[in-house]
Amino acid sequence: MAPSKTAGTKGNGGKKEKVFHPQSRKAGQLVRTQLRKGKLVDLARERSKKQGTQVSIYSFFFHALPPEGGVLSLEELHFVVRDIWLARHDGEIDAEKAARRKGRPKSAKEMKLEEQKLRETELYRTGMEVIDLTHPLNVELFRKWDQGEAAYIQQLRFVRISSASPDTVIVSRIGQHPLLKREEERRKQATSEEAQEMDTDEAPLLLEPTSRFSSTIQTMDSA
Repeated sequence: MAPSKTAGTKGNGGKKEKVFHPQSRKAGQLVRTQLRKGKLVDLARERSKKQGTQVSIYSFFFHALPPEGGVLSLEELHFVVRDIWLARHDGEIDAEKAARRKGRPKSAKEMKLEEQKLRETELYRTGMEVIDLTHPLNVELFRKWDQGEAAYIQQLRFVRISSASPDTVIVSRIGQHPLLKREEERRKQATSEEAQEMDTDEAPLLLEPTSRFSSTIQTMDSA
């Protein structure tokens, strides 16, 4: 019997794959990510069928939060939008394609799903507004949502992200929740104080009394 190829080695013409130890932290993260991705896709599809409202979108992002706590990184937020939310109907589109006989036109369902994905993909390219899942306080408040009251969501912080500029985040709504407003006021105050300190450091001579330079001025005049 020919010896089997060991993990991480090259096959005939194949690329070397990066393999993580099955008990390593990275391998565990990859497994959890794939499991959560499958669950989120199913959840998004089912909620879209039953509700089709803004609440269903908020519910999707609610379940995209890390179950063990904490926030998402910007990269992870893009992953949720790009690879899960926008791809939630891919299975149905593929099924429609497979069921269509050669030479037959697309079904109404297939065209509708494809058009919806195109619209959402374009929205994501130009700038899609989502709940800020990278902000600790915002995520803490979002976790308290009862998954039914849309008015509560309007109090939260929203950001705009896009596939065209994945490293850019624009705060579109700072949030009307009292805790978020208080945090924003503190941030503005800290920014203002920092700006004042910078102005002081850049122009220290303006704070000095004029008498400090009188001897120099007199000397120059006498000269």
